[in-house]
Amino acid sequence: MKERDAILKKKVESSVEVIPPEELAKLDGIVDKYGGRAGYLIPALKEAQDLYGYLPMEVQRALAEGMHIPASHIYGVVTFYSFFTITPRGRHTIRLCLGTACYVKGSKEMLENIVREVGINVGETSEDGRFTLEAVRCLGACGLAPVMLIGEDTHGNIHPPDTVKILEGYQ
Repeated sequence: MKERDAILKKKVESSVEVIPPEELAKLDGIVDKYGGRAGYLIPALKEAQDLYGYLPMEVQRALAEGMHIPASHIYGVVTFYSFFTITPRGRHTIRLCLGTACYVKGSKEMLENIVREVGINVGETSEDGRFTLEAVRCLGACGLAPVMLIGEDTHGNIHPPDTVKILEGYQ
C-alpha cells in the first residue's frame, strides 16, 4: 500500500508555456461574459480550459486580471479541482482507480501494463499526445473493480492483461 500511496501523492509539474498575445486575446470573450462576477470563476475556468486544453499560468493571470480576482485565488481553485489541469493532456485521459477494491483486484498490474506498453508514468502524456495517465484514489465504482476511465468511457471488471487491448481502441 505504500507504493500505491506514493503513486497517488505524486505531484504533476507545471509546464512553462508562452502563449502568443493573439491566442491570449481569445480569452476576451470569456472575460466579457464573466468579468466582475467572481461567483462565475469555475465556468470561466472551464471555458478557458476547453479553449486551450489546459490552464497554463499565463491564462490564469489573464483571467485574474480580467475578472479582478487575485491570481492566487484562481491558482488555488485550479489546483483544488481535479478536472482542471495546468499541463497539456493527451487526446485521451486514462484515470486508473487505485482505491482499495481496485488495487486488490489488479489495478496495480493494469498500471504496470500501461507504463510498460504506452511508455508513460502517472502524470505524464505520451510523446504522440495520445494518452495522459492519472491515478485516482477512487472512482466510486467499486462494484466494477478494477475500473478505469478513458475520457468519458468507463471500463470495469477488467482482466489486467486486457488493459492494453482496451487502449488500442483509442486512437
